[in-house]
Amino acid sequence: MRNPFSRPLMAAVLLPAALLTACGGESKSPAAPGGGGDTIKVGVLHSLSGTMAISEVTVKNSETMAIEEINARGGVLGKKLEAVVEDGASDWPTFAQKAQKLIRKDKVAAVFGGWTSASRKAMLPVFERNKALLWYPVQYEGLESSPYIFYTGATTNQQIVPGLEYLTKEKGKKKLFLVGSDYVFPRTANKIIKAYAKANGMQILGEEYTPLGHTEYSTLVNKISAAKPDAVFNTLNGDSNVAFFKQLKSAGLADPGAMPVMSVSIAEEEVKGIGVGNIAGQPVAWNYYQTTKGAVNDTFVRAFQARHKGAVTSDPMEAGYNAVHLWAKAVEKAGSTDVAKVKAAAAGLSLDLPEGKVTIDGSNQHVYKTARIGVIQPDGLIKEVWASDEPIKPDPHLRSYPWAAGLSS
Repeated sequence: MRNPFSRPLMAAVLLPAALLTACGGESKSPAAPGGGGDTIKVGVLHSLSGTMAISEVTVKNSETMAIEEINARGGVLGKKLEAVVEDGASDWPTFAQKAQKLIRKDKVAAVFGGWTSASRKAMLPVFERNKALLWYPVQYEGLESSPYIFYTGATTNQQIVPGLEYLTKEKGKKKLFLVGSDYVFPRTANKIIKAYAKANGMQILGEEYTPLGHTEYSTLVNKISAAKPDAVFNTLNGDSNVAFFKQLKSAGLADPGAMPVMSVSIAEEEVKGIGVGNIAGQPVAWNYYQTTKGAVNDTFVRAFQARHKGAVTSDPMEAGYNAVHLWAKAVEKAGSTDVAKVKAAAAGLSLDLPEGKVTIDGSNQHVYKTARIGVIQPDGLIKEVWASDEPIKPDPHLRSYPWAAGLSS
């Protein structure tokens, strides 16, 4: 029988030789990781500095809030959780080094962390060598599944594909310009977008990438203006979005009615940084918004804002919050923090969470998620304008989509 977990499509980062030596060897995780005594240690690993801090600090805050909530109700297996927080510093080898520290020195039971696919791919071999668990909370490009990663953000068929279908089927857009940061997520996402476009009568009029942290977009904006697309698909990450949208507006290209810019990495937190006047009316594709209806979300928003005055909630931080609660529930079900037992207990596990019912697919360790298209409002929040009828089964390798044949080979 074929192993349901496959190796990543591509490596985004080549780890330093010294780090590989430090990580090398088949190291088995302890029978019950997390430390002894009255506490269970868990790792929280995000960029708290650098270009990705604009996005990742709030995820760290939501994960530590979830840990506080679990401790307030008695902890896990009768023990309180102890968060060991590390800064990935928007640097992918640093993520790998800090992951190694959390696993081997701090002996955490699990790590909640990462944002960019480059950070995840840097960490992946560390978790696989150590047979430890990473809970990754952010939407990503798919074409990957690892037995040592749980993916609580959207995979491609739960975000990028619905975003494309909304543009073409709901808005009649057929001419796209692709803009992204120069690393694995945007390049792989755009490979998928081009395959979708070819099968659905869409034209790709341009495809441009800039380094993370890039701030000079006048040349790119001029290229968009000259190409005359009827929509832009945006996979820029981090604070580059601030410069891009400001310069797009300065060039008179910020009319979402004439040329919508569909973004998949801009949530409520990023809207604050960009400035709502530069981006109001533009569409985004996610699975959760602060405005998502439901009593569970109302409670979640109140609790987060009580801790962080003036804060907004967003999809990635909600998925990080979910990850902590899902892991804790799996540990309680397993009766142990042992990795193999937690993995087995997590398969098929469901919880009612702020975005709605979330279920772990045991075959690939992704979760069922409702796709939601939203429009950024003048107050900086996001209003849902379209949603899937039910949570979508995760299909990270797009095997149920004929047009995607060959993408994951």
